[in-house]
Amino acid sequence: MKEEQYEKQPEKNEKKKNELWEWTKALIIAFLIAVVIRYFLFTPIVVDGDSMMPTLENGDRMIVNKFGYMIGEPNRFDIVVFHAPEGKDYIKRVIGLPGEHIEYRNDQLYINGEPIEEPYLDEYKSQLPKGDLTQDFTLQDIPNVDPNVEVIPEGYVFVMGDNRRGSKDSRHIGLVNIDEIIGSTNLIFWPINEIRFVE
Repeated sequence: MKEEQYEKQPEKNEKKKNELWEWTKALIIAFLIAVVIRYFLFTPIVVDGDSMMPTLENGDRMIVNKFGYMIGEPNRFDIVVFHAPEGKDYIKRVIGLPGEHIEYRNDQLYINGEPIEEPYLDEYKSQLPKGDLTQDFTLQDIPNVDPNVEVIPEGYVFVMGDNRRGSKDSRHIGLVNIDEIIGSTNLIFWPINEIRFVE
């Protein structure tokens, strides 16, 4: 009887060790997956300020998709997060792409001379008294852009906030290097009663 008890004790210890090792492995793997997702694929961001009103509000929490631009390029009207010159991360909308001439006249966006609709501004414009939401400018009026440059150079985009009267964007900081873009975002996950996709 004593011999049997003696044999079972090491088996129990071995089983506990194996179980502990399996849990440790699972936790390490879960941690590594979380790190990969957080730093390489998706990351949360908090909207700071009113520059994207009414599309985004101060305090909205969003998920940034970092992976999309690893295999592709920004598209017009993507909402992107990028490293701004001040050392902060900004959230703005892509308006102009490489190879395009951009201009605003009478509150109308023109790309290469063609009028382009901005449906995401319709609600905001309807709330405004008379007056333009976006003041007139051309690509040549942008800081750090050579006046002889006709189009946005390769590797750069022109971005603006939807709150055109209260946004610090490419009109003030110049064109944004695509390498400075962290990723795109269109999912608000907090506050919980306002979970939604935005365009």
